[in-house]
Amino acid sequence: MELKIEYIPTGEIIRLVNHDGDFTCANCKTAPAIDGIRITMESALTARDRVGVQDFVLLENYTSEAAFIENLKKRFKENLIYTYIGSVLVSVNPYKELEIYSKQHMERYRGVSFYEAFGNAKTLRNDNSSRFGKYMDVQFDYKGAPVGGHILNYLLEKSRVVHQNHGERNFHIFYQLLEGGEEDLLRRLGLDKNAQNYQYLVKGQCARVSSINDKSDWKNVRKAMSVINFNDDDVEELLSIVASVLHLGNVQFASDEQGNVQVTTENQIKYLARLLSVDSTLLRESLIHKKIIAKGEEFCINYCNEKLQQLFIELTLKSEQDEYESEGIAWEPVQYFNNKIICDLVEEKFKGIISILDEECLRPGDATDMTFLEKLEETVKNHPHFVTHKLGDQKTRKCLGRDEFRLLHYAGEVNYSVVGFLDKNNDLLFRNLKEVMCDSGNPIVHQCFDRSELTDKKRPETAATQFKNSLAKLMEILMSKEPSYVRCIKPNDAKQAARFDEVLIRHQVKYLGLIENVRVRRAGFAYRRKYEFFLQRYKSLCPETWPNWDGRAMDGVAVLVKSLGYKPEEYKMGRTKIFIRFPKTLFATEDALEVRKQSIATFLQSRWRGYHQRQKFLHMKHSAIKIQSWWRGTVDRRKAAKRKWAVSVIRSVLDKSWPVPPPSLREASELLREMCMKNMVWKYCRRISPEWKQQLEQKVVASEIFKDKKDNYPQSVPRLFINTRLGISVSSLSDNLFVIHVKCEDNKQKLFVILESEIVISTTPIRTSRRLLFTNGSLYNRTCLH
Repeated sequence: MELKIEYIPTGEIIRLVNHDGDFTCANCKTAPAIDGIRITMESALTARDRVGVQDFVLLENYTSEAAFIENLKKRFKENLIYTYIGSVLVSVNPYKELEIYSKQHMERYRGVSFYEAFGNAKTLRNDNSSRFGKYMDVQFDYKGAPVGGHILNYLLEKSRVVHQNHGERNFHIFYQLLEGGEEDLLRRLGLDKNAQNYQYLVKGQCARVSSINDKSDWKNVRKAMSVINFNDDDVEELLSIVASVLHLGNVQFASDEQGNVQVTTENQIKYLARLLSVDSTLLRESLIHKKIIAKGEEFCINYCNEKLQQLFIELTLKSEQDEYESEGIAWEPVQYFNNKIICDLVEEKFKGIISILDEECLRPGDATDMTFLEKLEETVKNHPHFVTHKLGDQKTRKCLGRDEFRLLHYAGEVNYSVVGFLDKNNDLLFRNLKEVMCDSGNPIVHQCFDRSELTDKKRPETAATQFKNSLAKLMEILMSKEPSYVRCIKPNDAKQAARFDEVLIRHQVKYLGLIENVRVRRAGFAYRRKYEFFLQRYKSLCPETWPNWDGRAMDGVAVLVKSLGYKPEEYKMGRTKIFIRFPKTLFATEDALEVRKQSIATFLQSRWRGYHQRQKFLHMKHSAIKIQSWWRGTVDRRKAAKRKWAVSVIRSVLDKSWPVPPPSLREASELLREMCMKNMVWKYCRRISPEWKQQLEQKVVASEIFKDKKDNYPQSVPRLFINTRLGISVSSLSDNLFVIHVKCEDNKQKLFVILESEIVISTTPIRTSRRLLFTNGSLYNRTCLH
């Protein structure tokens, strides 16, 4: 079991990851909280039918294992691999790398490949299972970035080196070295490529695994050694130790005629002595002093998980109690499965399993595995979580061997064979072997053995006691931290993306005690949020708080929940947060918010469309006005040009055709000419033919006024104005275009073309037709005149 520190892709937050999916644990007080990477819980509520709930605490049927797994499945299908139980993160491995982190992954992989080669092995459940544990204490700067730390190892599965269960392998490094090592290197180490030739590699009968490429992995390990600054000498010394383990497994023993143990494979001793740089004679003597046998199940691992589960529940409850206390809400006792009773069964002084095991190992006389079992039956026979073949009922005896005992762990029942328990517990390096290793010429071996330990006369602690003490220190450290938990789940054993194995996941959910954790959280209030956040999200549901609330957020929330009709048993008001007991209350509020959003959206859409149409109309109006203004200006400029041209033409015509008066009539002549230009002709242009003719005949009336009033009148006007003298015709080409044709008694003709009350042509016509007008020098198209 291994706890690793990794980055969660959604932020600079650490997580401690157990790649077996067994357990993950706390980051230190200076680390950013896991909440820092959480997407707001409410953001997923509207899609909960499709993606489930982001927090298992909001599951309606929170005691149902099937509902729990179904929620995981919904989210996994939508590639939502993170789900919460309050502050606990549940992560389902997607078995695919995020592309944006591929570079960092490759850099990390090189370092990890070395680290995994010596600590990971194939087990029945995982081809790359971590078989050691460690605690990482990480320090962060004010930005939340890790800047340092230290590592504490507290569990190492040493027994795997000498024994593997069927279907399992030893640590990867042995197979990688044989498969990928260069010929010269293997020759120096006294090895060959066939793993079947080494006893420590064939116990599980699966030296080769289709999913593992040992040759390729060896290349990564060698690169990793360079990355962590191993020079050639360091590599040679390290691999010499690895090779010595394989040679040690092939050492064979036999008894002589006197019954003394003798080594029968002398060549192996020579290889060992050379690789470890020790004296071969001393090495041989230290090996035959005691035979080491280790086999059977990893009892300590389950004990470790039991302790971590106990800590997990205790800290979860403690954090809940602390929050209730800080918010001034009465704590309600929570009934839960307290596995302290199981931990006490294992570790209690004088009558716990470890104490009984140590007592059997240390007592004089013939202590055996079976005497240890008998002592257990005598001491803890009444414990509800302990049973043996002897103590069990008929049904239990059918599935429990006479050399086994059963513990009812929080995750389920586990049978343990006592065969090898005493040997494993006494699996110690005795003084003579330590002395040989302290004199080793291999620098790495030499550093691993402290000569000062040789002066200690005290008997070394047993393996179980060492482990218990190490675990107790870990618990002490963890209790001093503010933990953020990450529970890792494998969706399948084949490491395939998008594959969800419900049977495997159900086992992990039960093993990790996740349902129990949900039940603990749901014993109180399922949802809690700060007043400011709650009011900001739901204020639109109450007229008094929408669109803004002036005053304390707590008072605003009180008004809001009253408007929503919350019942007293559904919620509590803390000092800074509102606590809602039931998910259905939150769901109803969220659904009401969605309806409100739709209403607001419809209103905003209609307003926007109206505004958009008004803006469009104003734009069109403005454009039309500009076009009209431009057109009118153009027309006015054209009219002014035409008027100026017409006046100049009329002036030129009249200037040439107006008779030169005698000096005495010059003034009258000028007046008459002006009258003709301004009054007579223009006025005639505004009327249809009868009116125009009447105005023109006023000239005859004027002549009557002056007739016989002057002595020289007959001489000045030899031909009298008479009403039959002029022939006038008016043709209308359109509403504002007229042609006036004047014919005199002497057959002289004058033609005026009038456009919008203005004379545009004044000339003597030669010939006229419906469409064409011929003059002395020009041809006009009447339609063009318009």
